[in-house]
Amino acid sequence: MERPALAVQQLSKRFGDRTAFADVSFEVGQGEVFGFLGPNGAGKTSTVRTLGTLIAPTSGSASVAGLPLTAENGPAIRSRISIMPETPGLYLRLTVAENLEFFAGLYALPDSRGRIAEALTAVNLTDRAGDACGALSKGLRQRVALARAVLNQPSVLFLDEPTSGLDPVAARDVHDLITSLRERGVTIFLTTHRLAEAERLCDRVAILNTTLRLIGPPAELRTRLFARRLEVRVRTAPPDPDTLFGGLIGVDGWQRDASGTFLLTVTDPDAAAPDVARALVHAGADILSITESRHSLEDVYLELVDEDVEARRQ
Repeated sequence: MERPALAVQQLSKRFGDRTAFADVSFEVGQGEVFGFLGPNGAGKTSTVRTLGTLIAPTSGSASVAGLPLTAENGPAIRSRISIMPETPGLYLRLTVAENLEFFAGLYALPDSRGRIAEALTAVNLTDRAGDACGALSKGLRQRVALARAVLNQPSVLFLDEPTSGLDPVAARDVHDLITSLRERGVTIFLTTHRLAEAERLCDRVAILNTTLRLIGPPAELRTRLFARRLEVRVRTAPPDPDTLFGGLIGVDGWQRDASGTFLLTVTDPDAAAPDVARALVHAGADILSITESRHSLEDVYLELVDEDVEARRQ
């Protein structure tokens, strides 16, 4: 079996009396986009810094890019991974190409000129190679930071809030780059506050609030936390909805919201919808729509995270 790109077992990090994260365990497969979500102060960035060998864990163990997370393996791990922080940290007086040449030198990359050309092509910045980074928009600087992050052709790429502060067009460009990296087999570890972004990009997500609250594909998390429902809109309500809906197999309960929409808790929306439609027609109701009520990843997040972690630590 293929080894996971990341394997974490009961990892913890404390700074004095403060716990950044505790007893975190998960695995990330090769080529997976893994979302790491949580409120400010929940330990996301500390987890990235720990797995990136920038700080040592207090307890627990992990393997990163196939190597045990130890001080001795630090240089070898760093050669196989890359980290793009929220703030790119580019040298604004240098050109795009000069920035990449500098960082290629730090990696002592063979064929640095070819690697730089490949990275610029990947982020569609070949024509801007001679521009000073300080003259670029924030969105273009994020692209330069991504080019820098893929210079060493990492097997695992940590992205910390890569679209923070970007407009929708620039954010979409970053999303496209992440998708193209996944198609090339790069494992992406993505921290983000944009829940729609995580739902769109990630194969699985983990929700952290100092400890790991839940992990899985977004659709599975919605199913695990919320009952499945049908939203039924009618022009006029049936005379006895309790008898109507209560007699249907697969309908576990119902309620009516302030707008007059009936919300039916069901076992299987696809199986229940035809029976509901037939019963309403038989009762003389004019159906406007019958749709499955779908909870978003934001609903899952808010269900699990209800604390202001930073305020709690003051």
